[in-house]
Amino acid sequence: MIEILNPSEIGNWNDLLPSVATPCSFFLCSEWARILQETYRYKPLYFTIRDENGIRALLPVMEVDSWLTGKRGVALPFSDISEPLAPDRTSFEDIYQHVLNYGRTHGWRYLELRGGEDFFGDCQEWEHYWGHTLDLSGGIDNATRRLRESTRRNISKAEKEGIVVRIIADTDAMQAFVHLNDITRRDHGLPPQPRAFFRNVQKYLLEKGRGFIAVASWRSRIVAANVYFLFGDQVLYKYGASDRRFQRLRANNAIMWHAIKWSCENGYNNLCLGRTEPQNLGLRQFKTGWGGQEKPIRYYRYDLSRDAFIKKTPGSGFSKRIFEHLPIPVLNAAGKILYRHMG
Repeated sequence: MIEILNPSEIGNWNDLLPSVATPCSFFLCSEWARILQETYRYKPLYFTIRDENGIRALLPVMEVDSWLTGKRGVALPFSDISEPLAPDRTSFEDIYQHVLNYGRTHGWRYLELRGGEDFFGDCQEWEHYWGHTLDLSGGIDNATRRLRESTRRNISKAEKEGIVVRIIADTDAMQAFVHLNDITRRDHGLPPQPRAFFRNVQKYLLEKGRGFIAVASWRSRIVAANVYFLFGDQVLYKYGASDRRFQRLRANNAIMWHAIKWSCENGYNNLCLGRTEPQNLGLRQFKTGWGGQEKPIRYYRYDLSRDAFIKKTPGSGFSKRIFEHLPIPVLNAAGKILYRHMG
């Protein structure tokens, strides 16, 4: 029997999840569902098949009901990847068809899935990214041996320049990250996420020991910061921000290396580096320099009116050019308004 559940209402949801071997499986946890629900008022609809051992199959969906961008199901908004979980194709087809029928009944324009190529095979993809995962099970010595030579040099340069990295999880660290994030998002031509989102990250993850912020300082000035989440034996690198005026110091390399060492020392077996856009060659090169596994992440969008998978049409980049030149307070206001509709 297929049940529709809200993870944030089930106290032992995380314990019911199978031994997840998928990359970035953090996105399936109850805390992430609560953050998306409370920040953006999305409706959690986790289509689930359970047995005596817990969850047997799962297709996690959030219903986005927007007057601006329409009503649809997304698995999952603002998540790099959320692979459907199913032991076999029959179980997947059962749950997938149930989701489509629900969407048709409730007026969805489409269903978007972030991952699932094992089940969708040659279906038309909506868009694709690169994912990177580091195997930390061999400890810091193995992690050191896998570093690209240029990455080693950048770590050494940061050390020589006097970059100091701290692992912290308090509100001061979050405020420092949010400030840098405002700058970084503008540099990329994007509005920053709403302040409420990061307050909920602090409340439901960092304060409960489910994540941390790695902060890099130079001469007592914070110049870069990354946000990491923890789930099972995985560490997820989710957000990074820096002041590009200090890029020459290679603080981003120092932060990542410090996070890798911390993860090894604390018994985590892999570090997921999230998704990378194909056109972002610099970021892809940065991530491959740590010696992890690279694999494609495919997104699929099933148009319910056409009964067909569709492909994304490239945008003009006009909004990006506007956002790059707006004051940060204006960008914050835009992010507060727009993000709910973008999921």
